Amino acid sequence: MLKDKKIAVLGAGKLGESLIKGLLEAQVINIANLRVTAGHQQRLDRLRERFNVAGTLSNKVASATADIIILAVKPQTVPRVLSEIGEGLRPAQLVISVAASVSTAFIEKHLSAPVPVIRAMPNTPCLIKKGMTGIAAGVNASREHLDLAKFIFDSVGRTVVADEKHMDAITGLSASGPAFIYIVIESLAEAGVKVGLPRDVATELAAQTVVGAGSMVLETSEHPAKLKDMVTTPAGCTIDGILELEEGGLRVTLIKAVVKATQRAKELLET
Repeated sequence: MLKDKKIAVLGAGKLGESLIKGLLEAQVINIANLRVTAGHQQRLDRLRERFNVAGTLSNKVASATADIIILAVKPQTVPRVLSEIGEGLRPAQLVISVAASVSTAFIEKHLSAPVPVIRAMPNTPCLIKKGMTGIAAGVNASREHLDLAKFIFDSVGRTVVADEKHMDAITGLSASGPAFIYIVIESLAEAGVKVGLPRDVATELAAQTVVGAGSMVLETSEHPAKLKDMVTTPAGCTIDGILELEEGGLRVTLIKAVVKATQRAKELLET
């Protein structure tokens, strides 16, 4: 689906690089058809050394001949980039924005033609093809455009199609979520060290436990509460641990973290 498509990644920072690496390793794009942009030449040189990908400092040049433009700049930079490329884009092209907080309507308003726009919010595990991405279509995007975007992000993990009104919540949950889970893993590993485990063993146990628990939810489609009850035997050690979690407010704290991240996601374009 993508082998013959020319793709431009505008603003190949950490997220853009994660997508490039994932797509190349998934072998769904032709490196000769990929072009990237960055804010300085040193970054382009690094990307060329790592991926053998062509680069340019000009967003206008990169997007001119691309079939798919992936807008991967910071939200605050989006207006400037759109001012550079907006006049030259055509309805036959597709813009996929991974900039948090930026709506499809905002992008469409800055384009001179009715170009289809897809808003996407991937997370950094796309780097190892374990990502989670939410996508939503703008007014000019068809089912075919959605399918194309879904194919791109399915190549680096899982994808859900959502109403755009939910995209900030997706940002707060799955885009910010890995950072929250890393803290959980770090805390579990520290606990393992506290009870006598070597640090490397404790870290591996904690990380694989999180991987396994997540896989159980996805592969069984059972409610997390039911899976929790499967582990929690009467008068066993797990229920004592759960009581400590509840007393410490872990559940409420995680909920508040996602709510706060979602609220912040709504504001990024303005700051």
